Amino acid sequence: MITLHHLNKSRSKRIIWLLEELNVPYQVKAYQRDAVTNLAPAELKAIHPLGKSPVIEENGQVLAESGAITEYLAQRFSSASLAPAQDSAEYPLYLQWLHFAESSAALPLLLHYFLKIDGSETRFLDGYSKQELALILGYLNDHLEANTWLVGEQFTAADILLSWIVEIAAQLELLSEYPALTAYLATLQQRPAAQKAAELEAQYDKSSA
Repeated sequence: MITLHHLNKSRSKRIIWLLEELNVPYQVKAYQRDAVTNLAPAELKAIHPLGKSPVIEENGQVLAESGAITEYLAQRFSSASLAPAQDSAEYPLYLQWLHFAESSAALPLLLHYFLKIDGSETRFLDGYSKQELALILGYLNDHLEANTWLVGEQFTAADILLSWIVEIAAQLELLSEYPALTAYLATLQQRPAAQKAAELEAQYDKSSA
């Protein structure tokens, strides 16, 4: 059985969602961030040297990194149709969007998020993050005006991986000029597996108890 090492308030929720969509047996070992430092507990380093989450474990094999986990599971359990066939015309586009969330989209969003939390004035970083976010959110909005999902009319694991980008952007009140993205997020959140993942994440998060 797959074990997901899940850290509260992390991108690991997407892997819960993915596993629910795949409908495969799994168990969750939940970890809590330090209430003062907000860092992951040291015990996670016993699972993976970086002490990060998500990490999955099965039969003694450990796999880290959200993108790698998502690509591996979607391909392994291909009957769930969360990835196009490798010989299909859609597969290259799927790979592009699958890796977009953790690469091009992640850095400016995280910069914007941490600058807002920190409250410090950093003209270069602030300008960079805002410019790049406008580019990325506009790019996504334009694509989703013409497509139901990232890969046309097929919901895929790429949509799950991108979900946190859109969720954080919404939390930061960045979506007012991007109606297609707003509608996309609402559609994502209506999926039963997404709702189940949100319920489970709330159960595993002891910080709000």
